[in-house]
Amino acid sequence: MKKYFITGLLIWIPLAITFMVLAWIVGTLDAILLWLPNGFHPRDFIGLDIPGVGVLASLLIVFFTGLVAANVLGQKLVQLWEALLSRIPVVKSIYYSVKQVSDTVFSSTGQAFRKALLVQYPRQGAWTIAFLTGQPGGDAAYHLQGDYVSVYVPTTPNPTSGFFLMMPRADVIELEMSVDEALKYIISMGVVAPPLRRPASRAALLNE
Repeated sequence: MKKYFITGLLIWIPLAITFMVLAWIVGTLDAILLWLPNGFHPRDFIGLDIPGVGVLASLLIVFFTGLVAANVLGQKLVQLWEALLSRIPVVKSIYYSVKQVSDTVFSSTGQAFRKALLVQYPRQGAWTIAFLTGQPGGDAAYHLQGDYVSVYVPTTPNPTSGFFLMMPRADVIELEMSVDEALKYIISMGVVAPPLRRPASRAALLNE
């Protein structure tokens, strides 16, 4: 009896959580329709609300924004917009901080979150998964003697929060796993392990 109940939970819990996350995403993106003036909502034309219309509208807005910003005129408009934001003290700090992070993470030439690492944290002998985010900069780099790297250590099971560390390059180990595999490993609390890509003989040596 208990065995069947647990088996049913293992089937329904992932499905329920997946649908809850999707419903939250769709509901959040559908809220963009609230920006439309009265008379331009989809329900005004067809008489009912259709879930997912906001998702489609959001995707179209992002696509056409990128399309416009890709030409010379669009780039000029973006520059004017950023010049306007730079004149607002608090908004300037928030906007440019987020922009630098997004440019680094989503840029095809950037190295942020391109490599999964194995580091000792929070103490010697305790190992965890981290991601390479670059190299120390500014005044911090001036005070660090030697070759250091910047790493992000995510928390489990929520990898969106974590810790930023500057560690000697010699103290980090680059892993033979993709970022997606490393994230899945972290979110599952180590239950879903990525496949072993190293030769069996080398793996045996590492385990000794």
